[in-house]
Amino acid sequence: MNVVLIVEDEILEREFLTMVIRDELHPEDMLLTCDSGIEAVKLAKQYRPNIIFMDLMIPEMDGLSTIEEIRAFLPRSNITILSAYSDFSYAQKAISLKVFEYLLKPIKPSALKEVLGKMLKAGISPPAPASADKSPVVESLEIRDERSTFIEESIKYIEEHFKEKLTLEMVATKVFVNAKYFSHVFKKEMGVAFTDYIIQMRIQYACRLLETTNYQAYRISSECGFSDPSYFNRVFCVKMNMTPQNYRKYSHVVNHHDSASKMI
Repeated sequence: MNVVLIVEDEILEREFLTMVIRDELHPEDMLLTCDSGIEAVKLAKQYRPNIIFMDLMIPEMDGLSTIEEIRAFLPRSNITILSAYSDFSYAQKAISLKVFEYLLKPIKPSALKEVLGKMLKAGISPPAPASADKSPVVESLEIRDERSTFIEESIKYIEEHFKEKLTLEMVATKVFVNAKYFSHVFKKEMGVAFTDYIIQMRIQYACRLLETTNYQAYRISSECGFSDPSYFNRVFCVKMNMTPQNYRKYSHVVNHHDSASKMI
Protein backbone atom coordinates (compact mmCIF):
# COMPACT_ATOMS: atom_id res chain seq x y z
CA MET A 1 0.00 0.00 0.00
CA ASN A 2 1.24 3.48 -0.88
CA VAL A 3 0.75 6.44 1.42
CA VAL A 4 0.86 9.76 -0.43
CA LEU A 5 1.06 13.14 1.32
CA ILE A 6 0.30 16.43 -0.47
CA VAL A 7 1.50 19.60 1.26
CA GLU A 8 0.03 22.68 -0.45
CA ASP A 9 -1.52 25.79 1.14
CA GLU A 10 -3.45 27.11 -1.89
CA ILE A 11 -6.87 25.46 -1.96
CA LEU A 12 -7.33 25.30 -5.74
CA GLU A 13 -3.87 23.88 -6.34
CA ARG A 14 -4.37 21.32 -3.55
CA GLU A 15 -7.68 20.26 -5.10
CA PHE A 16 -6.02 19.96 -8.51
CA LEU A 17 -3.19 17.82 -7.13
CA THR A 18 -5.62 15.66 -5.19
CA MET A 19 -7.83 15.10 -8.23
CA VAL A 20 -4.97 14.08 -10.54
CA ILE A 21 -3.10 11.93 -8.01
CA ARG A 22 -6.18 10.10 -6.72
CA ASP A 23 -6.96 8.89 -10.25
CA GLU A 24 -3.53 7.22 -10.43
CA LEU A 25 -3.72 5.40 -7.08
CA HIS A 26 -5.20 2.03 -6.17
CA PRO A 27 -8.23 1.79 -3.84
CA GLU A 28 -6.06 0.47 -1.01
CA ASP A 29 -3.64 3.42 -1.23
CA MET A 30 -3.97 6.32 1.22
CA LEU A 31 -3.96 9.97 0.16
CA LEU A 32 -3.38 12.67 2.79
CA THR A 33 -3.36 16.47 2.40
CA CYS A 34 -2.40 19.42 4.58
CA ASP A 35 -1.52 23.09 4.22
CA SER A 36 1.37 23.78 6.59
CA GLY A 37 4.84 22.53 7.41
CA ILE A 38 4.12 21.68 11.03
CA GLU A 39 1.04 19.67 10.06
CA ALA A 40 3.06 17.90 7.36
CA VAL A 41 5.65 16.74 9.91
CA LYS A 42 2.87 15.56 12.23
CA LEU A 43 1.14 13.55 9.47
CA ALA A 44 4.46 12.15 8.24
CA LYS A 45 5.25 10.84 11.74
CA GLN A 46 1.78 9.34 12.10
CA TYR A 47 1.27 7.76 8.66
CA ARG A 48 4.88 7.37 7.35
CA PRO A 49 4.16 8.29 3.69
CA ASN A 50 6.45 6.80 1.06
CA ILE A 51 5.52 9.53 -1.45
CA ILE A 52 5.35 13.25 -0.62
CA PHE A 53 4.55 16.28 -2.80
CA MET A 54 5.82 19.39 -1.03
CA ASP A 55 5.12 23.03 -1.86
CA LEU A 56 8.03 25.32 -0.93
CA MET A 57 6.09 28.38 0.25
CA ILE A 58 3.86 27.06 3.04
CA PRO A 59 2.90 28.55 6.44
CA GLU A 60 4.64 27.93 9.77
CA MET A 61 7.68 26.19 8.28
CA ASP A 62 8.89 26.47 4.67
CA GLY A 63 8.98 23.41 2.44
CA LEU A 64 12.74 22.84 2.52
CA SER A 65 12.85 23.03 6.33
CA THR A 66 9.89 20.66 6.50
CA ILE A 67 11.62 18.17 4.19
CA GLU A 68 14.79 18.42 6.29
CA GLU A 69 12.82 17.54 9.43
CA ILE A 70 10.93 14.70 7.72
CA ARG A 71 14.17 13.27 6.34
CA ALA A 72 15.34 12.72 9.94
CA PHE A 73 12.78 9.94 10.44
CA LEU A 74 11.80 9.07 6.83
CA PRO A 75 15.15 9.01 5.00
CA ARG A 76 13.88 6.76 2.19
CA SER A 77 10.60 8.48 1.28
CA ASN A 78 10.38 9.83 -2.25
CA ILE A 79 9.73 13.58 -2.10
CA THR A 80 8.90 15.86 -5.02
CA ILE A 81 9.05 19.64 -4.61
CA LEU A 82 6.35 21.86 -6.10
CA SER A 83 7.52 25.42 -6.62
CA ALA A 84 6.75 28.63 -8.49
CA TYR A 85 10.45 29.55 -8.32
CA SER A 86 13.32 28.28 -10.47
CA ASP A 87 16.04 29.77 -8.22
CA PHE A 88 19.06 27.46 -8.41
CA SER A 89 19.74 27.86 -4.68
CA TYR A 90 16.51 25.95 -4.05
CA ALA A 91 17.68 23.24 -6.43
CA GLN A 92 21.02 22.92 -4.64
CA LYS A 93 19.28 22.49 -1.30
CA ALA A 94 16.83 20.03 -2.85
CA ILE A 95 19.71 17.92 -4.16
CA SER A 96 21.29 17.77 -0.70
CA LEU A 97 17.95 16.56 0.71
CA LYS A 98 17.78 13.80 -1.94
CA VAL A 99 14.58 15.15 -3.50
CA PHE A 100 13.12 12.89 -6.19
CA GLU A 101 11.91 15.66 -8.55
CA TYR A 102 11.45 19.44 -8.73
CA LEU A 103 8.28 20.56 -10.57
CA LEU A 104 7.69 24.17 -11.53
CA LYS A 105 4.16 25.52 -11.18
CA PRO A 106 1.72 25.57 -12.83
CA ILE A 107 1.99 21.84 -13.32
CA LYS A 108 0.34 20.04 -16.21
CA PRO A 109 -1.58 16.89 -15.30
CA SER A 110 0.60 14.90 -17.72
CA ALA A 111 3.81 16.03 -15.99
CA LEU A 112 2.37 15.28 -12.55
CA LYS A 113 1.22 11.82 -13.61
CA GLU A 114 4.60 11.07 -15.16
CA VAL A 115 6.47 11.94 -11.96
CA LEU A 116 3.97 10.12 -9.76
CA GLY A 117 4.33 7.03 -11.93
CA LYS A 118 8.11 7.09 -11.45
CA MET A 119 7.70 7.55 -7.70
CA LEU A 120 5.24 4.66 -7.46
CA LYS A 121 7.57 2.47 -9.49
CA ALA A 122 10.49 3.39 -7.27
CA GLY A 123 8.49 2.30 -4.22
CA ILE A 124 10.22 3.14 -0.97
CA SER A 125 13.68 3.02 -2.50
CA PRO A 126 15.40 6.37 -2.92
CA PRO A 127 16.47 7.40 -6.44
CA ALA A 128 19.92 6.30 -7.56
CA PRO A 129 22.71 8.73 -6.69
CA ALA A 130 23.38 11.26 -9.42
CA SER A 131 25.94 13.95 -10.02
CA ALA A 132 24.73 17.51 -9.63
CA ASP A 133 24.80 18.19 -13.36
CA LYS A 134 22.63 15.12 -14.10
CA SER A 135 20.26 15.39 -11.13
CA PRO A 136 16.53 15.15 -11.92
CA VAL A 137 16.17 18.37 -9.92
CA VAL A 138 18.52 20.25 -12.22
CA GLU A 139 16.90 18.72 -15.30
CA SER A 140 13.51 19.87 -14.01
CA LEU A 141 14.67 23.47 -13.79
CA GLU A 142 16.09 23.26 -17.29
CA ILE A 143 13.30 21.52 -19.18
CA ARG A 144 10.17 21.59 -17.03
CA ASP A 145 9.38 25.29 -17.14
CA GLU A 146 5.66 24.51 -17.09
CA ARG A 147 4.78 28.09 -16.14
CA SER A 148 6.05 29.73 -19.34
CA THR A 149 4.81 26.89 -21.53
CA PHE A 150 1.36 26.98 -19.95
CA ILE A 151 0.97 30.73 -20.38
CA GLU A 152 2.46 30.85 -23.87
CA GLU A 153 0.17 28.12 -25.17
CA SER A 154 -2.99 29.66 -23.73
CA ILE A 155 -2.15 33.20 -24.88
CA LYS A 156 -1.30 31.98 -28.37
CA TYR A 157 -4.62 30.17 -28.62
CA ILE A 158 -6.53 33.22 -27.34
CA GLU A 159 -4.81 35.50 -29.87
CA GLU A 160 -5.86 33.17 -32.69
CA HIS A 161 -9.47 32.74 -31.56
CA PHE A 162 -10.56 35.80 -29.51
CA LYS A 163 -12.86 36.93 -32.35
CA GLU A 164 -14.83 33.69 -32.00
CA LYS A 165 -16.98 32.38 -29.19
CA LEU A 166 -14.35 31.57 -26.59
CA THR A 167 -14.84 30.25 -23.07
CA LEU A 168 -12.48 29.57 -20.22
CA GLU A 169 -13.33 25.87 -20.40
CA MET A 170 -12.40 25.74 -24.10
CA VAL A 171 -8.95 27.25 -23.51
CA ALA A 172 -8.33 25.12 -20.42
CA THR A 173 -9.10 22.01 -22.47
CA LYS A 174 -6.66 23.10 -25.19
CA VAL A 175 -3.79 23.39 -22.71
CA PHE A 176 -4.84 20.21 -20.84
CA VAL A 177 -5.54 21.88 -17.49
CA ASN A 178 -8.51 21.72 -15.13
CA ALA A 179 -10.77 24.78 -15.71
CA LYS A 180 -10.77 25.98 -12.09
CA TYR A 181 -7.02 25.61 -11.86
CA PHE A 182 -6.57 27.34 -15.22
CA SER A 183 -8.67 30.31 -14.08
CA HIS A 184 -6.67 30.64 -10.87
CA VAL A 185 -3.25 30.42 -12.54
CA PHE A 186 -4.19 32.66 -15.48
CA LYS A 187 -5.23 35.51 -13.19
CA LYS A 188 -2.18 35.01 -11.00
CA GLU A 189 0.21 35.08 -13.96
CA MET A 190 -1.46 37.70 -16.17
CA GLY A 191 -2.73 40.01 -13.42
CA VAL A 192 -6.22 39.99 -14.92
CA ALA A 193 -9.10 37.50 -15.04
CA PHE A 194 -9.58 35.42 -18.19
CA THR A 195 -12.84 37.17 -19.19
CA ASP A 196 -11.33 40.64 -18.74
CA TYR A 197 -8.31 39.64 -20.82
CA ILE A 198 -10.56 38.54 -23.70
CA ILE A 199 -12.57 41.77 -23.49
CA GLN A 200 -9.38 43.84 -23.58
CA MET A 201 -8.24 42.09 -26.75
CA ARG A 202 -11.63 42.57 -28.40
CA ILE A 203 -11.78 46.27 -27.50
CA GLN A 204 -8.25 46.79 -28.85
CA TYR A 205 -9.28 45.16 -32.11
CA ALA A 206 -12.46 47.25 -32.19
CA CYS A 207 -10.37 50.41 -31.88
CA ARG A 208 -8.24 49.29 -34.82
CA LEU A 209 -11.34 48.67 -36.96
CA LEU A 210 -12.83 52.05 -35.98
CA GLU A 211 -9.59 53.73 -37.05
CA THR A 212 -9.11 51.87 -40.35
CA THR A 213 -12.61 51.01 -41.67
CA ASN A 214 -16.04 52.54 -42.17
CA TYR A 215 -17.83 49.56 -40.62
CA GLN A 216 -20.91 50.34 -38.60
CA ALA A 217 -20.79 49.64 -34.86
CA TYR A 218 -22.95 46.51 -35.15
CA ARG A 219 -20.57 44.99 -37.70
CA ILE A 220 -17.52 45.86 -35.60
CA SER A 221 -19.25 44.25 -32.64
CA SER A 222 -19.65 41.04 -34.61
CA GLU A 223 -16.12 41.17 -36.06
CA CYS A 224 -14.67 41.43 -32.56
CA GLY A 225 -16.57 38.49 -31.13
CA PHE A 226 -19.42 40.31 -29.36
CA SER A 227 -22.81 38.70 -29.98
CA ASP A 228 -24.80 41.70 -28.71
CA PRO A 229 -24.11 45.19 -30.21
CA SER A 230 -25.65 46.97 -27.22
CA TYR A 231 -23.35 45.05 -24.86
CA PHE A 232 -20.40 45.95 -27.08
CA ASN A 233 -21.31 49.64 -26.83
CA ARG A 234 -21.58 49.46 -23.03
CA VAL A 235 -18.26 47.67 -22.66
CA PHE A 236 -16.52 50.02 -25.09
CA CYS A 237 -17.77 53.06 -23.16
CA VAL A 238 -16.54 51.62 -19.88
CA LYS A 239 -13.09 50.74 -21.25
CA MET A 240 -12.48 53.77 -23.47
CA ASN A 241 -14.59 56.44 -21.71
CA MET A 242 -16.36 57.29 -24.96
CA THR A 243 -18.73 55.70 -27.47
CA PRO A 244 -17.41 53.85 -30.55
CA GLN A 245 -18.69 56.70 -32.74
CA ASN A 246 -16.84 59.33 -30.71
CA TYR A 247 -13.70 57.22 -30.72
CA ARG A 248 -13.81 57.09 -34.53
CA LYS A 249 -14.17 60.88 -34.74
CA TYR A 250 -11.38 61.37 -32.22
CA SER A 251 -9.02 58.96 -34.02
CA HIS A 252 -9.64 60.64 -37.36
CA VAL A 253 -8.86 64.05 -35.90
CA VAL A 254 -5.64 62.75 -34.31
CA ASN A 255 -4.56 60.97 -37.51
CA HIS A 256 -5.27 64.07 -39.59
CA HIS A 257 -3.23 66.20 -37.19
CA ASP A 258 -0.31 63.74 -37.32
CA SER A 259 -0.37 63.70 -41.13
CA ALA A 260 -0.39 67.52 -41.26
CA SER A 261 2.54 67.68 -38.84
CA LYS A 262 4.59 65.33 -41.00
CA MET A 263 3.91 67.44 -44.11
CA ILE A 264 5.13 70.55 -42.29
